[in-house]
Amino acid sequence: MTDVRELQEQFDAQRRAFAAEPFPSLATRRDRLARLATLTRRHRDEIARAISQDFGHRAEAESRLAEVTTVLQAVRHARRHLKRWMRPRRAAVPWRLQPGRARVHRQPLGVVGIIAPSNYPWNLAWLPAVDALAAGNRVMIKPSEHTPATSELMARLAERYFSAEELCVVLGGVETARDVSALPFDHLLFTGSARVGREVARAAAANLTPITLELGGKTPAIIGHDADLARAAERIAFGKWLNAGQTCIAADHVLIEASRLGAFIEAMRKTVGNFYPEGTASEDYSAVLGDRQRERLETMLEEARDHGCRVIALGERVELPGGAAKLPPTLVIDPNEGLTLMQEEIFGPWLPILGVRDLDAAIDHVNAGPRPLALYAFTDDARLRRQILETTHSGGVVFNDTLWHNAVPALPFGGVGESGMGAYQGEAGFLRFSLERSVFTQARRNAVSLLNPPYRRWLMRLLGL
Repeated sequence: MTDVRELQEQFDAQRRAFAAEPFPSLATRRDRLARLATLTRRHRDEIARAISQDFGHRAEAESRLAEVTTVLQAVRHARRHLKRWMRPRRAAVPWRLQPGRARVHRQPLGVVGIIAPSNYPWNLAWLPAVDALAAGNRVMIKPSEHTPATSELMARLAERYFSAEELCVVLGGVETARDVSALPFDHLLFTGSARVGREVARAAAANLTPITLELGGKTPAIIGHDADLARAAERIAFGKWLNAGQTCIAADHVLIEASRLGAFIEAMRKTVGNFYPEGTASEDYSAVLGDRQRERLETMLEEARDHGCRVIALGERVELPGGAAKLPPTLVIDPNEGLTLMQEEIFGPWLPILGVRDLDAAIDHVNAGPRPLALYAFTDDARLRRQILETTHSGGVVFNDTLWHNAVPALPFGGVGESGMGAYQGEAGFLRFSLERSVFTQARRNAVSLLNPPYRRWLMRLLGL
């Protein structure tokens, strides 16, 4: 565990190192990114084992797909485009100020802090680090205390591949996270719950630290009248039960015309059977992380049963060594809006399915709640797609699939309102951790001296002032 004094010393060391090299070269930045890729690629088996140890069981394919591959892809994208991102941008100059020249100079901020969550402990620590390093910053990462094996591996590998002045990983619990939040970073990125996000924002405000918050929320999936139900069920099931639903952009609930509800339930039954022929015991199905999270989910589901909801379990609970457990994919049909299931982000394998009158009713339902991190819609109707884009708000939108917008490095990833503020990934991430500095260069010969006092009224009229 890192105490306050050690944190301050590490932060000060990174601040001094940045002052000594305030604008790292393209070669230096590419080298740091290459080391991050090597760290992840060379130790991918250890990474998968550590994550599985923390969860009790994490499907190896899911760790490779969602933790390792995403980081390597982000590094490749950043190294390929970094030269263009670093290049100053020309800006148009009003005719009154010509022949002066203007440009936007992209400059590193300094020291960036990253507080990462437990659900994707490798991915959500290193993806923002890719952007921060590409932008030329020093980085301090605080991984989750709920994934100790992964966090300790991260700290050990960071020491091996980076100097502490370039990048460091600090270990500790809630108090350490609070101490990190209170450091005067040049930018702080937090991924986690809205409740903790508010605490981080309050701590950062004391130093006027700019923050990016990635908070999740109630991500809806809308199934249009023209959607192929088998295809929709397959894509929603993939996104929902990847990592047993512990994904901030997993579909939180489904909205479908009531007349198609029964057919969709059957399509979901069939899909889950195809995905996990051995049921919840399948090696490809992951455990839910932590006793408290499992208890929260079970209480939520019990409340739905007590209120008369139709609950369809598509598997059995499986106990694992060490007290871990797998909770089965479970459908909850037409739950009341007042239930905890419909008020809080589920963040687990329960999937409410609500029958609605039509697409307009589905859109009204979405707009009645907080703006989500993602919105999924299954339709090939161009008019319906346009209606969804123009009448709803969300961090991202995916048509006819789920999750995959987050795997496109060129797309910014972030929330809006209750689901977060700010976005990163690709060039958006480079800009998030950069200062876009305005630069104006006056020409040797210019006419601005004509604007000096005493002001000439005839000249003001001529210039349209």
